[in-house]
Amino acid sequence: MKKPNPEMIDDENPEWTEEDFARARPAYEVLPPSLLKKLGVRGPQKRPTKIALSLRLSPSVVNAFRETGNGWQTRMDAALADWLKTHAPEELRA
Repeated sequence: MKKPNPEMIDDENPEWTEEDFARARPAYEVLPPSLLKKLGVRGPQKRPTKIALSLRLSPSVVNAFRETGNGWQTRMDAALADWLKTHAPEELRA
């Protein structure tokens, strides 16, 4: 096991041991119900959800969008949506 850097050790917040992890419990088991109620549960999204998928694209296309910075996947989605305004997906069927 690698020894920690002495400069990074925080005596007021020591690294957890195996025993600490073994004693740990989920928040819903240890927090009072009033706090859990206040924290709430995540509800449904207000906007329609997107579909997660695995997709293979050419490196040049992905790199061009990535170079535009954060939000590149949203911009790629917008570009495809824009393409659909002037093209029918049936055009691509062989």
